[in-house]
Amino acid sequence: MQKLSLPLAAWLVFVGSALLEVGGDAVVRKGLRGANVAIILAGGLMLAGYGLLVNTVRWDFSRLLGVYVAVFAIISVLAGRFVFGESIPNATWLGLLIIVAGALVIQFG
Repeated sequence: MQKLSLPLAAWLVFVGSALLEVGGDAVVRKGLRGANVAIILAGGLMLAGYGLLVNTVRWDFSRLLGVYVAVFAIISVLAGRFVFGESIPNATWLGLLIIVAGALVIQFG
């Protein structure tokens, strides 16, 4: 796989990686609840895809995952709210803002 170094490309990779990670976890969860090994394995493949994709960004490992965690957190909370119909408590939104603030410090500090 080609390694990426452009900031915009990195952010797009982070979004795609987060979608794979959140989606993979949701698929594994569905497989576990339905005792379906094939679905669990499909989710595992999605999670492996996340790992491969996120590591195409050419940043130091600590910066890479430090910033990625914020994108993952955003996608996770939004998926909980809009895909799974969960009610998101204010404390979760506040925590999300703190995570994003930390990622901005890691990225631009």
